[in-house]
Amino acid sequence: MNSTRWLIVMLLFVATGLSFLDRQVLSIAIIKIQEELSISDVEYGMINTSFLISYAVMFTLGGWLIDKVGGKTGLALSVGVWSIANCLHGLVANVTQLIAFRFLLGVGEGGCFPGAAKTVYEWFDKKERAMANGIAIGGAAIGAVIAPPLTIWLADLYGWRGGFIVPGAIGLVWVVVWLLVPWKNKQKKNTPKLLPVAPKPNAVPFGKLLKNKEVWVFIAIRFLLDPVFYFLMFWIPKYLSEVRNVSFERIGNLFWIPFLALGVANIIGGWLSDRLIKHDFSINKARKTIMGAAAALTLVAPMIEWVDSVEVAIALMSVFMFAHGFWITNYITAISDMFGQRATSSVVGLSGTAGAVAGLLLNPLMGLIIQNYSYRPLWIASGMLYPLAFLLLVLAIPKIRAVYGEESLIVEPIVLK
Repeated sequence: MNSTRWLIVMLLFVATGLSFLDRQVLSIAIIKIQEELSISDVEYGMINTSFLISYAVMFTLGGWLIDKVGGKTGLALSVGVWSIANCLHGLVANVTQLIAFRFLLGVGEGGCFPGAAKTVYEWFDKKERAMANGIAIGGAAIGAVIAPPLTIWLADLYGWRGGFIVPGAIGLVWVVVWLLVPWKNKQKKNTPKLLPVAPKPNAVPFGKLLKNKEVWVFIAIRFLLDPVFYFLMFWIPKYLSEVRNVSFERIGNLFWIPFLALGVANIIGGWLSDRLIKHDFSINKARKTIMGAAAALTLVAPMIEWVDSVEVAIALMSVFMFAHGFWITNYITAISDMFGQRATSSVVGLSGTAGAVAGLLLNPLMGLIIQNYSYRPLWIASGMLYPLAFLLLVLAIPKIRAVYGEESLIVEPIVLK
């Protein structure tokens, strides 16, 4: 049973890695796709928007649906749908088909992280759940790291279409392996029948959450900042090609570096925050100290446009992504600090949907700015928005503290006679 649990975690690691890999293949392959299918920058923005529409909807609905069918079935459906969609990308003949298959990719991927969290909860108790979640979600950064060189390599072997079909086929193999894993409820193991079980806390209704000021602050922050992350994910390979004159092959050797910085920062950012608390910082001061440092680091973004060296530009992008890793880890942790087990998933879901909506609204605008002007305004905005978001956090939430008291959920021990 113990080995099965960790096998499941490693399969989750692969699933989240495939999720980020599959969504990022297009940002590399678009350089070749535009040459073959004559897709404009505005149309590329619409393609990204198609993904974000379905992803935004499923970010909130995915968790609810997976709660209904369970982690095993829910994730099998999720990975299966997006893997089929990814394979279909390799068969497109026009921009309309690409928009449709991108939408289907978002439908599948929207359930990935809710499904991973649900599965970890089903198999791990609170003493191991954080570590298991860290491993499971950590696959996303690795997927982002290997996507550029893998896509370039597959494109050299099989053409750009192979960059979609091969990872999609791997996802379908993953589904088969996932369904073959024996699935039992670990929580039922070694549970004495006579011991009382604490009642499951009721989730806070969405209506009540939407009346909470702090919820809207977290939603607004994600709405402001997610488009910046989508800009880095979707547009940087084109920026390196068009502005920096970097070859298609060399992009694969460079683009993974900022995402490696992101993966490292996700871990270090959480570790530093916890260390500060152990050194008598309050939760409020610890989270905001790391997020403030992250916001300060993002001010390097406008410099990317003015440096001459490609290597220096990649280094500055890596600093920016490192800062984002610090920020997002403590942002999500701050949500859990405030909303606890009764509402954390709901607030993360609402804020994630808000971020995806912002991304889908602004991606076509990014295409217009790039096509008619340059990348410069986007780099400047990227450097300004994190400090603005931090200022909003500090002013609107003076103290990070529990909104829905978790202490009310503690059940007094019952002595069995």
